[in-house]
Amino acid sequence: MGASELYNGKRKQIGQTLRQMGWLDTGLYALDRLLNKVSKGGTRLYKYYLVAQPVAKASLLPPGRGAQIQVRPIGAQDAGAKQFPRPAAAIEARYAQGARCLAAFRDDRFIGYLWLSLDGYQEDEVRARFTPAPGAAWDFDVYVAPDCRLGFAFLRLWDEANRLLADNDIRWSCSRISAFNAGSRDVHARLGTVSLGSAVFLRAGRWQAMLATLPPYFHLSPHPAAFPEFRLDAGKSGEPVSPRGA
Repeated sequence: MGASELYNGKRKQIGQTLRQMGWLDTGLYALDRLLNKVSKGGTRLYKYYLVAQPVAKASLLPPGRGAQIQVRPIGAQDAGAKQFPRPAAAIEARYAQGARCLAAFRDDRFIGYLWLSLDGYQEDEVRARFTPAPGAAWDFDVYVAPDCRLGFAFLRLWDEANRLLADNDIRWSCSRISAFNAGSRDVHARLGTVSLGSAVFLRAGRWQAMLATLPPYFHLSPHPAAFPEFRLDAGKSGEPVSPRGA
């Protein structure tokens, strides 16, 4: 491949990223990559969109679709948890704070999971706590195996999650979307998600700075015990989340 083809390919890739993420988020993404490289992983920049989606009353799948996929709760001692694609310490910390996990299997093979917390969640990527208002829950780390992402696993997980939430009188599920994940916004838009705000975190060594469009708006954290808490009220939600490029 010649230099001209490489240049044109790179320009096309940049143009696609701009269309998907917009100028601001693309710039922040580039800045995160630069900071990460220069600091050798010691400094990172994160941007999240905080959103809420209504708990669906009807199945997301037509009758009979995805029937071969079994979705069941997985406890901390369940052997299935050993197949999760996250560090064991992170999984243990989730269970320790009361999070629940629904896992999907096909022919006894683990193909995905979805995590829920009915009492708020202490984030493990940045220092922050997300606390939904009464009648809402928090969902996070929805994962589907790469070779199953064009199938029904994602919607099967959400069908079971909606049943669990409805049984607990939960009407909304709140979550965060990484602004640097171009496909996640599309997925959430299709679920009827509405925007609650956004937050940017800068982590440098033991320090963390946070700037958000919703309370507490700004927070400076010098150590792990100091973190902002977001109290999320889906009843005060804003515009529906639009698909990328919309």
